[in-house]
Amino acid sequence: MWQIYSDENVPLPVVEELRRLGYDVLTMYEDRKANQSLPDDQVLTLATEKQRAVLTTNRRHFITLHRKQPAHAGIIVCTFDPDFTRQAQRIAEAMDKISSPQGQLVRVNRPAST
Repeated sequence: MWQIYSDENVPLPVVEELRRLGYDVLTMYEDRKANQSLPDDQVLTLATEKQRAVLTTNRRHFITLHRKQPAHAGIIVCTFDPDFTRQAQRIAEAMDKISSPQGQLVRVNRPAST
């Protein structure tokens, strides 16, 4: 099971649902790193030091970081979805398809509305 480091822009209900699904999620707030305006590369470094994959909705910056710094513990980028439960379930489904998060970039997109 993946260990996750959730950055400040992931809604708490998504974190709570991932935990309910059995995932080990540490938030930046719990790590006492919230509200410090840490740059994304520092967030990635923190997560990597803790052997946790970063979970974020800050897709563009973390995709760029993945290309520049591929030696990380994983990056999960998501589009925002107001259905937090479903968003957490999609994240879990995407993670379950990959055996190891090391160096992986996982994209989780909200389905197009019909």
